[in-house]
Amino acid sequence: MPVIFGDPTMILLIPAIILAIWAQMRVTSTYKKYTRISSAQGITGEKAAKYILERNGISGVSVRAVNGTLSDHYDPRDKTVYLSEANFNGSSLSALAVAAHEVGHAIQDNKGYVPLKLRHSVLPATNIGSWAAFPLFFIGFIFNTPVLMDIGIVLYSGIVLFHFITLPVEFNASSRALAQLSANGMLLDQEVSGARRVLNAAALTYVAATAVALLQLLRLIILRGDD
Repeated sequence: MPVIFGDPTMILLIPAIILAIWAQMRVTSTYKKYTRISSAQGITGEKAAKYILERNGISGVSVRAVNGTLSDHYDPRDKTVYLSEANFNGSSLSALAVAAHEVGHAIQDNKGYVPLKLRHSVLPATNIGSWAAFPLFFIGFIFNTPVLMDIGIVLYSGIVLFHFITLPVEFNASSRALAQLSANGMLLDQEVSGARRVLNAAALTYVAATAVALLQLLRLIILRGDD
């Protein structure tokens, strides 16, 4: 029976881990680069977010500042777009790109975008799997209890499903963001390419996370089969 840690199947994860590290470095460097470039209109992330919401006829969604760097997110539970302070108060290309992206999620929520609904529906199972999948598989592996390994694999499959559903949700939000920034005149045509680079770099991190999760699932299945 192979050793669960340090076994030959670990090599499966190496390409995805390298991609994940590179993606994180890229999003950080790209975000910082375009944070130093102010938009010609000088609109802050807060004002851009509120304007896009208004232009799309969405009421009842608030925009608030939150601590942290790149801690921006939309919470459908309290209908709030949370922007990190740099993006809330800033008027850089990065600030507007991120603000518009998060409002893109609010638009998805308002329009009943199916992938977003699916992501919310699998979130409880994903949360359970995030803390239970590996311990159950590990215990089952050590004590040669196949049923525990199978449960671990099923739970981890939910995590993989969540990552796959997340891809269209994030890509669509970015597409909506660029369209809104351009159509509403908040960014000039030559500035849109900078915002696109910020959002594309962020999207790559989701692709990398999905690749890591998928290959990790494959590794668990291989280990289960070798048991």
